[in-house]
Amino acid sequence: MPLHLIKLSVGSESLADLVDWQKHWLREMRAKGHKPELVHVTRHMPKRADEVLDGGSIYWVVKGWIVARQRIIDLRPMVKNGVSYCGIVFDKKIIPVRLSQQRAFQGWRYLEAKNAPPDSGASSDDVLPEHLRRELAELGLG
Repeated sequence: MPLHLIKLSVGSESLADLVDWQKHWLREMRAKGHKPELVHVTRHMPKRADEVLDGGSIYWVVKGWIVARQRIIDLRPMVKNGVSYCGIVFDKKIIPVRLSQQRAFQGWRYLEAKNAPPDSGASSDDVLPEHLRRELAELGLG
């Protein structure tokens, strides 16, 4: 069973914000002649990297709710100014998940597959507005 990571999407107000931000980032990379890929740089390499790379995803938390996931493609060691980092490389496809509340935390955390919310079955383009999804989830209907 894969092991996932969970991370706050700092600055995002909604799933749509996350989608827009990533599209903007990819356009900028193309414009600068760089390989268009999504990489989140973090301080620590997961100790359980093999499990994460065995089908794991990064689950995004926006405003206290797990809203989506993206498949993790690679965990890339990086060095900046003599300090080691990890680049979490993830797929461009954003998969909305059934909303699940999540308290704030710092950095990333492991998320066991049994605790991960299921996919919502919709694409990020045709999902209900987020405020309606949250209301349904709070009522136990989402």
